[in-house]
Amino acid sequence: MKNNFIKLLLTLCVFVGISCSKDDAEPTPTNPTPAETTITSSATSVSIAESSRSAAITITMTGKDWAAVSDQAWCTLSVTSSSLQSQEVTINVTSNTTTSARQAILTFVMDGNAQKNVKVTVTQAASSSLYPSYNTNPIAADATGMSSNATELASKMKLGWNIGNTLEATGGETAWGNPKVTKALIDFVKANGFNAIRIPCSWNQYLANSTTAEIKADWLARVKEVVQYCVDNDMYVIVNIHWDGGWLENNCTETKKVENNAKQKAFWEQIATQLRGFDEHLLFASANEPNVENATQMAVLNSYHQTFIDAVRSTGGKNAYRNLIIQGPSTDIEKTNKLMTTLPTDKVANRMMAEVHFYPYQFTLMTKDESWGKMFYYWGAGNHSTTDTERNPTWGEEADIDKLFKSMKTQFVDKGIPVILGEFGAIRRDLTGDALTLHLKSRADFLKYVVKQSRANGMIPFYWDAGFMGVNTMTIFNRTNNTVYDTQALTALQDGLK
Repeated sequence: MKNNFIKLLLTLCVFVGISCSKDDAEPTPTNPTPAETTITSSATSVSIAESSRSAAITITMTGKDWAAVSDQAWCTLSVTSSSLQSQEVTINVTSNTTTSARQAILTFVMDGNAQKNVKVTVTQAASSSLYPSYNTNPIAADATGMSSNATELASKMKLGWNIGNTLEATGGETAWGNPKVTKALIDFVKANGFNAIRIPCSWNQYLANSTTAEIKADWLARVKEVVQYCVDNDMYVIVNIHWDGGWLENNCTETKKVENNAKQKAFWEQIATQLRGFDEHLLFASANEPNVENATQMAVLNSYHQTFIDAVRSTGGKNAYRNLIIQGPSTDIEKTNKLMTTLPTDKVANRMMAEVHFYPYQFTLMTKDESWGKMFYYWGAGNHSTTDTERNPTWGEEADIDKLFKSMKTQFVDKGIPVILGEFGAIRRDLTGDALTLHLKSRADFLKYVVKQSRANGMIPFYWDAGFMGVNTMTIFNRTNNTVYDTQALTALQDGLK
């Protein structure tokens, strides 16, 4: 009876829809709705550097299978279809030989249903290898003769001289009227109180092959020969890439960034390899007067400097420790104060110097009056004319030099980054009588003051000598016979060291 009663009770529960579970829970649906099928990627955008050739993603799905397609032939997949719920896929790309970044779209479709897909955007960087590598025989780092860091080396450099308008001259070393540099000339410069030489150099006009950026072997040998003249005299010597047709200096722009970094790398791998055997007497300088007006252009210039540093270091030998010089924007002190707030990185500590130039234009270079201002013939305390007052300076004198040079000391020198004053000077004007006498005294006082204040603020001054004689020039040596052309200017420079 008891068992029959229980059976009857259960039957009634079913008919009236009463749950007879122990916990009195809600009924479980008899026909559950299946979960929605999906396909996803571990990344929907992938960036691949030009130097890389692959990247990996993972495709996850809840369907039966998927298939994939790329819209660009240069971008392929290691797996184009799979039935696995989770599948790692390698994205392979060919080398980007263009100067622009490029994109491909990868589409993964699940279960043959075009509506069920995931897309992955692949971006590959522009080429930085437009030219072959010239670092073909890097050697082990060699610290022999390279013991001085930047600050220590700067303390050994007293007064420098530029071989201006010569090895950078368009058309060849003698194209601008100067004779070929001889050992006798360098000996003469050393005998007159200079212990450092700056060699402005062009390279772009000396290419054996413009397609590959290969520099002619005889030009590399010629520059090395002139460097040897200097080092034989126990002189410190700077080799740079000067204006060089403006390929770098006039193009600190995003549109030229990739192309110019490629050339900068190719050139410095060749230059650095050729001159690798010289000890710390040789320094390299990235550029000359790169035209930069804003932070965007400064960032591009810093990329050129970074390429320079990396290329030199990569060649090994003494270049692993060589002191290197980077230029401020337009090598202008005020712009450098404002824009050069970050520096490129160097894996070798304390081997970097900065470079600026100093030409207060209206006194030092201006050769005709303009609507915005007149030429200054005179300069300095006690040198203002009482009769030719419109030619007295209104700026650029002692107080301005003190302020500007002090700013370089604060921003760089005090932080272990010596500053090369790579160029300075003042033209000799075509005047007569008392005006000429006062002008020449002003010019001598200017040169002396620049040298003195450079040294006081940890800067190394390099006088610009173009080699041309006559009015509106800054020449102090006659290179045709190795004699002093401008004794007053030379004496002023020497006096600045006292």
